[in-house]
Amino acid sequence: MRPALAPGEKVAAALAWARRAYSTPGYQPLYGNGVTLPSGTVTFLFTDIEGSTRLLQELGDDYGQVVANHRRLLREVFQQAGGKEVDAQGDAFFYSFPRARDGVGAAVAGQRALAGHTWPQEAQVRVRMGLHTGEPIVGEEGYIGLDVVRAARICSAGHGGQILLSETTRALLGNELPSGVSVRDLGQQRLKDVQHEHVYELALEDSAQNFPPLKQAETEGRDDLSRRFEDKINRYVEQQLDKAFSSATDPGAPRSRRFPWRRSRKT
Repeated sequence: MRPALAPGEKVAAALAWARRAYSTPGYQPLYGNGVTLPSGTVTFLFTDIEGSTRLLQELGDDYGQVVANHRRLLREVFQQAGGKEVDAQGDAFFYSFPRARDGVGAAVAGQRALAGHTWPQEAQVRVRMGLHTGEPIVGEEGYIGLDVVRAARICSAGHGGQILLSETTRALLGNELPSGVSVRDLGQQRLKDVQHEHVYELALEDSAQNFPPLKQAETEGRDDLSRRFEDKINRYVEQQLDKAFSSATDPGAPRSRRFPWRRSRKT
């Protein structure tokens, strides 16, 4: 029977497993789809459409066009900014950028592109975005590490149309803000898995939206997409901790490097 690990020991075990798994000689930092991902200091950008269930009910068959247009608009601006698409699941994106200002610029351009688009049935399509910068481990199946979890949690705490930054990304950004953008200090926020995180909001002058308080770790009554989005992250964390524990207690166990945000290899 496996002995219980304290939360801090689980995190340490996960990181130790990751370092061993991806320090193998000859291991190539390529994602499963053949895309070379930025390594070293990387800025992650997560996005997803707020209230997708409501939109599906309101728009019916037109919702498919909404998702397609949303993907096209964001892919165009993210790739122009030098972003690499790590994964896309339904109406959620996961991108990485080699520099914080590139990721921030992409997020701002993305929100402006979405706001300027004419949607079917004059629908209000709002996308939440969250960014965090860290030094993740890169393997052939993608990124691994708590920085990915932190970026996703920051995104899921926001509201449609909002861009949130971690304290690290804000510090690296400095005064290099996109035109017409200011920064709001939202203070310490209690996020699931990452505990307290100092969060900042990018405010766009051409957007008059006023957002409610961020969603805290204990928030209930979330929409269906929020629950699905968080479930993906929960599975990721649980798998990494389980791999770390299995590797530490059973040296002969296979080192699966699966990552839940991975796209299908089918074309």
